[in-house]
Amino acid sequence: MSGSVTDRAPRGSWHGVPRSGAEARDVTREVLRGRSRELVDDCLLVVSELVANAVRHAGGLTGFEVTAGPAGVVVTVRDASHRLPVALRGAGAPPRTEPGGHGWPMVCRLATRVVVTRYRSGGKSIQATVAPPA
Repeated sequence: MSGSVTDRAPRGSWHGVPRSGAEARDVTREVLRGRSRELVDDCLLVVSELVANAVRHAGGLTGFEVTAGPAGVVVTVRDASHRLPVALRGAGAPPRTEPGGHGWPMVCRLATRVVVTRYRSGGKSIQATVAPPA
């Protein structure tokens, strides 16, 4: 990562294309500095899963944004695939023998709102809103 996260992550928001899941988490921590530990932990799980899924299953990460406001934190991940996320574990999912498949259901449980947008130019974005703890 060139420069420090502090140089690249102004308080309240950040957008760009992190080079790794670790960089996306570092940026998220910086944007959320001073917020509750529970909110930060939930957001870091969402970031980890969405970025990993973009890299593993969706042709790569093409954009990332994290914005903190009074109503919560909005994490947006853009990838190169039109394919919609699929729950590979849980009710209605086909039986599987390989590990994995827990990330998307976890994102949907942690977020109060999830919006998936497909782009005509290619790819999609997934926007997850995580509310502060009650």
